[in-house]
Amino acid sequence: MRFLRPGPVQIAWFILIPAAIAQGRGQASVDQLPPPLTSRIGQARPIDDLPPSTMPALEVRPIDLNTALKLAGAENPDLLLAWQRLTEAEAERQLAAARFLPSLNLGTNYDVHNGNLQQSNGNILSVNRSAIYVGAGAEAIGSGTVNIPGIVLYGNFAKELFSYLASRQVVVQRGAATVAVRNQTFLAVALAYSELLRAEGRLAIARQVEGEGRRIAQLTADYATVGQGRQADADRAATELAGRQADRQRFEGDVIAASARLCRLLNLDPSIRLHPTDAALVPHPIVPSPIPLGELIATALLNRPELADRRAAVAEALYSLGGARVLPFSPNVLIGFSGGAFGGGSNLVRPVFGGFGGRSDLDVIAFWTIQNLGVGNVALVRAANARLQAAKYQELAALNRVRAEVTEAYALTHASFARINSTEKAVESGALALREDYERIQFRAQRDVLPIELLDSFRLKARATYDYLDSIVDYNKGQFQFYVALGQPPADVLARPVPNAGIAVSPAMLPDADR
Repeated sequence: MRFLRPGPVQIAWFILIPAAIAQGRGQASVDQLPPPLTSRIGQARPIDDLPPSTMPALEVRPIDLNTALKLAGAENPDLLLAWQRLTEAEAERQLAAARFLPSLNLGTNYDVHNGNLQQSNGNILSVNRSAIYVGAGAEAIGSGTVNIPGIVLYGNFAKELFSYLASRQVVVQRGAATVAVRNQTFLAVALAYSELLRAEGRLAIARQVEGEGRRIAQLTADYATVGQGRQADADRAATELAGRQADRQRFEGDVIAASARLCRLLNLDPSIRLHPTDAALVPHPIVPSPIPLGELIATALLNRPELADRRAAVAEALYSLGGARVLPFSPNVLIGFSGGAFGGGSNLVRPVFGGFGGRSDLDVIAFWTIQNLGVGNVALVRAANARLQAAKYQELAALNRVRAEVTEAYALTHASFARINSTEKAVESGALALREDYERIQFRAQRDVLPIELLDSFRLKARATYDYLDSIVDYNKGQFQFYVALGQPPADVLARPVPNAGIAVSPAMLPDADR
């Protein structure tokens, strides 16, 4: 078999994705901002002075995507079930081929009769007879042939031939289906791992945002305490802080839920909390964008295992139809040969029990069957033809689905890439705006400047940071889906140079060879 067997996972395209937003891409940390006004106002609480986590105490185990994919290849129930179905199809193909070989029967029989028998002319005889046979075959009684031949070959040649050819296509079909299940399993693991990264990244951002919100709330409360600000502003800032605390608590639950979903795919205990070992989350292009969409669709049509599955199903239906058509013209054949020791006797012929000697029997029988006066044969042909047409329609549906998946993934990855650039700029501008508002408050450029004015910039920066994280995760997920939609084609099919003309690409988004 040329289909993949359990072993080392061959997925170099699933590159490890990191767990927090990439450093050095222009976003400013709140620790880099000027400190709040403290000479006339009370000391603000530090950013990392957060309430304890609400996450339950679970055993934390580190994991990376490569390890997750290896576990999925060895432990995922859906993939293991697909392998067993392929093994079953191979056994059925072997059985179909073995039907061309005769079967061997070894046995013995002993027969005793006491009482009347009728001859063919009507004469009644009182006979006490016995017979014994030992050898290849069984049930040798009287003058007839051995009823259970020692070596027997029985069947319809055309039926067995087309059944064997169809069974070969079933193996191809199950093999392609196994590859498709493997691809979808690895894709599901990669997507679940990406969602775990998203949850971890959101939690990290939420903790940072909560710290910034706590600083603003403390600063606003201090201004209200000394009479330089309104109590309503302090309450607004406290409400904002409570909302950010709720966000952090919700994301803590999302981390556990995302870990449980990944554990389900890896057949692990969900009470274990998986934690990505990656240090940064960066966009990772897998499919080079300069390849035209039409060429990508053609690549998918050549490589998708789902289409190979449907093509094999059509071939199987064709063989079944051929077998149904030739069935009335193909004879049923029975060839039997027996050999052994036979003896016996009766009260009419002496000795009563004896006369042992060797015997051999050869029987060759051929007959043609017209099922149900031909009506049954016509029904078999019609049913086989209907299955063939259904297989063709299923192939067409799979073809349309593959083309649609490639087109959707193509559009999704390009849109996600554009979102990365937009949200990155939003993070940069949001961080600068928050810095400028802090500086205005610290140096009191205007007498009527109050800390509550930090809230707007704070919200915009927080939203932009979340959007930036989501755009990177969505882009990587889209790349995984895009690559699987192409059927995991060979690397040389996608080996194209990536021109930078007219495309705003940051160094972290280029392949290693282009940096």
